[in-house]
This record gives sequence, C-alpha cells and structure tokens, in this order.
Amino acid sequence: MSTRTAEQVLVIGGKAVSAATLRSLLGELPSETDDTAGLDRLAGALRAAGYDAEVRDASRAPKPAPRDTQAEALLNAIGEGVCLADRSGRVLWSNRFFATLERSVRDRVVATMRDAAEALSHRGELSSESTISCRSEISDEEAGVWLEVFITPAPERSATHGDLGEEESDRETATDLAQLHGAERVVAVVRDVSSTRRSAARLHAIDRAGYELVRLDADAVRDKNTYQRLQLLEQKIVRLTRDVLHYDHFAIFLIDEQRERLELIVSEGLPPEIQDLELSPELSGSGISGYVAATGQSYICRDAHSDKNFLPGLQGAKSSLTVPLRLHDKVIGVMDVESQSADTFSDEERQFVEIFARHVALALHMLDLLVVERCETNLTVSGRVDSELTEPLEDIERELDLIREAGNSDTETTEHLSRIREDVASIRSRIRSVAEGPATLLGVERALAAKTHDPALLGRRILVADDEVKVRKVIGEVLTAKGARVVVCENGQTAIDALDMAGRGEGAAFDVVLSDIRMPDRNGYEVFSAARRTGSDIPVILMTGFGYDPHHSIVRASQQGLQAVLFKPFEIDQMLDEVRAAVAASE
Repeated sequence: MSTRTAEQVLVIGGKAVSAATLRSLLGELPSETDDTAGLDRLAGALRAAGYDAEVRDASRAPKPAPRDTQAEALLNAIGEGVCLADRSGRVLWSNRFFATLERSVRDRVVATMRDAAEALSHRGELSSESTISCRSEISDEEAGVWLEVFITPAPERSATHGDLGEEESDRETATDLAQLHGAERVVAVVRDVSSTRRSAARLHAIDRAGYELVRLDADAVRDKNTYQRLQLLEQKIVRLTRDVLHYDHFAIFLIDEQRERLELIVSEGLPPEIQDLELSPELSGSGISGYVAATGQSYICRDAHSDKNFLPGLQGAKSSLTVPLRLHDKVIGVMDVESQSADTFSDEERQFVEIFARHVALALHMLDLLVVERCETNLTVSGRVDSELTEPLEDIERELDLIREAGNSDTETTEHLSRIREDVASIRSRIRSVAEGPATLLGVERALAAKTHDPALLGRRILVADDEVKVRKVIGEVLTAKGARVVVCENGQTAIDALDMAGRGEGAAFDVVLSDIRMPDRNGYEVFSAARRTGSDIPVILMTGFGYDPHHSIVRASQQGLQAVLFKPFEIDQMLDEVRAAVAASE
C-alpha cells in the first residue's frame, strides 16, 4: 500500500504486492516499474522522477490500526489547531483548524516545532514520556493575527496523515492511523489569541487617551483663558473618540441638575437639529439618552427603526450605543454614539465606551473644578487686598482731617485735599467691585461721566440679558448714554421671548445681543440659539463670571458664529469696544 504527496512517497510492500497494484494506486509511473519483483527498482525510479521514496517491508511492519474517527472529530471540534510533525519538520497529521491557517503561518508553526524538537532532543527530553512543554508566539500585526503555540513531545501512537493542507485534504479520506516506531515527534497546539490581543491593545489605547484627557500641560494652557482651555479639552475629546474608538457620529450631554435637563456640550458628525432637542433624565419621553441618564445603565439599540426609545439624530442611523458619564457613583451625563449600519455595537464595544466615558467625565469635572477654584481664588484675593488696604486708607483720611482742622490751608491746597479724599473713596469702591467679582463691572464711573453719544451705537437696538440686577442696570445705562436703544431682560426666557417676537415681525429687530451665560432659567447658548432662529445673523456677545460656563455654552456657540466673550468683572470700555465691533461686523 502507498501514499503519495507532492514531495514524498512511502512504499510498503512484500512478495504479495505487484508493481501493477502499485501502479494502480500511484497512477502513471516510469516503464521501469513493470518488474513484479523489483520494489527497490520502483523506489529508485520514483526517486529519479523527483520523489522522496522510501521502501518498507510489509512483513516486518505492524498491521495498520483502525481509523479513530471519534478522536479525529474531537480534535477538529476543539477550536484550536493541532499538528503532529517529526523532528525534521515533516507534517504527519493536522486537524482542520490548522489547515485553515495561512500557508505562511503554518510554515512558521512547523519551523517552530522543528526548533523545539531540536532543543528538546539536545536536552534529552524528546520522548513520549516527557511532559516538557515549549511555548512560543507567532504574530502578523499587519493582518491583526496573534497565535500562541504550545509544543510537547508526541505520544508513541499517532496518526500518519490527515488534513495535510489544501491540496492533500481531499485525497486523504481513506488514510488509516498507523504505528510509527523509532521516530521522534512533537505535537503543536495552536491557539488564536487575536481577539484577546486586540482587546488588550484597545484597552491600552483607551488608558493612554484617558491620561491625555485629564493631563493639563502647563505650557499648553498657560496663555489660555478658561474658555480656550475648555475648547482645547473638547477638541481632545473629538480627536480621541475618532482615533481610539473610531466613531465619527457622537454627542455628549451633561445633566443640568437645577433645570433637570440634558445639555448638549459636544456634537460631532450629527445634524444641527440635535441642538434643539429638549431632553431630561427620565425613563420615557426623552429617548435613549434620557433613559440612560435616569437609570445609569448603558443601552444598545440594535435596530433604530424598531426601537421606540430611539429619537432621530444622525440621518440614516440604524443603530446606537449610549453609555452614562459617571463621576464616582453619580451620573453627570451621557455619551451617545450612532451608526448608519444595523447591529453595529456589541457588549465588548459597550465596555470600551464605558471606560472611555469615565475618563471624559473626570476630565470635564476637573476643568469645572479649575474654573470654580479660579472664581473662589479671585474673590479671596480681592477680599484680602481690601482688608490689607483698609488701615492705610483710613490713615490717609485721618491725616487729611488733621490738615483741614489746622485751618492754615489756602484754597488750592483745600482743593487738592478734597481730590485726595475722593481718590481714597474711589480706591475703596473699586476694591469692593473687584471683590464682588462677576456681580460688578469696572470703569463704570468713567464711562458714565462721558455724556456724549457714540456715532457707531447711536440708534442701535441692543438686547441685554442678565439675572444680576447691578450688571444689567449698569450695562443698560452705559449703552443708553452712548445713544443706543436698549432692551433689558432680567432672565433668559424674557430675552428669548423678545427675540422670538422680533423674528415674527412683532417688534423691531435687534442689532446686538449681550447675554449672561449662567442664568437660573435659561443659559447663554439658548439665548444664542433664539437669536439664530430670527433668521438674521444677529451678533451675540456672551458674558461669564471668571470664565465659568457649566453648560459649555461658549464652545457650542463658537462653533456656530459667536461674536465674542466677556469675562466678568470686565472693563466697561472693553464691552463698548466689542459692541462696536459687533455692529461693524453686521453691516
């Protein structure tokens, strides 16, 4: 009986085996093989034809063992590659999993088996009784393939042939298991760990991205105000979401606890209409984002068309993934990702996004803490300055009183003393103004003292919205003194109503809008959106105390054409300059 491959031929025969029988098994052979008694000549002819031929006497060989179909079925079903080879690297048997590997990968496995067999042989450990195991790794990073290979000495009884490769698999269905004595053989078990490695690599990338999000490089932020720092952070979020998670369509919402609303702070690849969605953290009525914000549980929408909780976002969206933004045990917002393919997101993908979302939540929280700290620090420092200057200012006033009481001052000296007293009072007033922080403005007296109209502002209709009485009153008076027609609103909703009326033609149009960012009922971005809804590009200037922007109104509005930002306490002259620039830009 014989078996033939592209490289090797094994001939087992005796007196009862004729050349004709061998020819019928092997196919077309050289004419020299017609000799019925010349198996050696047959082998020689085969070698001359390019075969690696070997002759064994059947009378000395053991009878072939029956084919072990159950063992073979088990080895084909384990989901790992199994390969038997001799120490020269010749494959004697392999299961189907091994045969499905790329040829180059199989060759690398066989080379590894050959090296392991050689090493074990040198140490005297290559025997069927040995329990020594060698571990190796084979990878193809470009193809995204990682394999673990475990090599051990083979037991004495084994298969000779099985699934030997693509070209051999169809021809070996009748091959029996046989006893191979005297050969040193090794078995390799090949395990595909590509999925595990890819997951580990992605987790490592997410960890690096998280570090980058929370790292505030001193050189990068030293010359930036709070708004610019926030803008830098949100640019990082967009870039890392694309680079690490490979998403182009996503949105991040934060919970406004005071108003029980979800505020959109970052949107990438989604239509502008998403800005107008009014969502709340609730189980129903606010879509998937509202549900996740209320429950703190991630939500995979596999089919947007059949999921009643899905609200329109990305045009043509067919699936989505929404995870909570957690800060410790508290849900502070949600991250929503949408895809134009159905059933895109798996549980593994959900875990990746949840980890990334924790980093996003921490980064946003840290930035807010920095802004709050800046506010508190400014107030504290201003208060200390006020306290430290109180005594010397009082001493100056006492000296002025003593000079006045002496009664030997002429008229000019008396006028100088009065001016000094006024300056002391002004110093006290300005220190108190700075100490009040966002509740006040600087340089008001000087601006109000100039009664002349400003030609650039004369007759301009300007809307001012701020919940601080003193701020809106001062701005209104200064702009009125410059010749503008000012509408002052005490909150955001009143400002929005005024803008909506102007948009419907029920009132004169506005030339400029100045709005505080943080108001109890509406935020600066909502006032900005109302101005955009009027159908005209009204310049909008937003104001904020020390850059505090809990709703991230500045970044959102800047992406859509915000005119300018003023950080309280600001100089009135700076505000007038920005209003003039806004009027000029709208002409």
